Amino acid sequence: MKIGISTLGFPKLTNAQLADLLARAGFRVVQLFLAQSDSRYWKYNGRSDVSDITPQRAAAIGEAYRRAGLEIHSIGVYTNLIHPDPDERRQNLAYFDAMMRIGVDMGVCRFVTEAGHYHPEGPAPRVAYHFQEAVWKQTVQTVRDLAELAEKRKATVLMEPFFRGFFASAKRTRVFLEEVRSPHIRALLDPANLLELNDLDEMFAQLGPWIDCLHAKDRKLHVDRGVPAGQGDLDYVQFVTLAQKHTPQAPMVLEYVGPDDYRDALAHLRRAMKQAGVTEEK
Repeated sequence: MKIGISTLGFPKLTNAQLADLLARAGFRVVQLFLAQSDSRYWKYNGRSDVSDITPQRAAAIGEAYRRAGLEIHSIGVYTNLIHPDPDERRQNLAYFDAMMRIGVDMGVCRFVTEAGHYHPEGPAPRVAYHFQEAVWKQTVQTVRDLAELAEKRKATVLMEPFFRGFFASAKRTRVFLEEVRSPHIRALLDPANLLELNDLDEMFAQLGPWIDCLHAKDRKLHVDRGVPAGQGDLDYVQFVTLAQKHTPQAPMVLEYVGPDDYRDALAHLRRAMKQAGVTEEK
């Protein structure tokens, strides 16, 4: 099993500095967020102007990691796909396409997103916005449009579930993926995001055939905030055992970590793998 790390928690470093740090720490895989000091474009649930990332600049960012012996498995986009305004959705799809263009210029073909979050103004609706029937139908069509863009780029988009959002459970995510019906739309499983509603067996039973990447963070039960691996209630031995059984090709990417705590999270994951008899692929 490959162990990777998200670059999101290292905003003070350049891409070259971060690549050197992670390579010396023993990583071979990264999930790239354009959040480093020389590529500060990250914006959660929205979009950024990435028009100044030329093909040459994108290739140089990718080369900084490859030169250090690191594979860029995927790029985080995380725009809003459920916004009620059709023009906002069109602009967000255009932004996603721009990010895929940048990824292709880097030699990366996988991109990660949640469905996004939207909270209407005024009194709370009887049914939460992201659970309304019309929003389901709207989002299926939006993601089908995204699938067409991904097909043209020869790319794959990984949808990440989260218990307080549109993809609120493993089953709901699986049903959505089946309805979209595209080989270009698959899944990233972060068990800490579903721990409140699903147990680990359920997550892998529902999503196993769809999973191309795993996030390795943690969460205490009944708590919104995620934490680094080893600081919550997720059973990491069971997690890595099920991952090895169902999704051995999917890298396990440490998330919610930065310079001060990534070593502890990595050690926790490696201890769980050793206890489960799972070998780390170098």
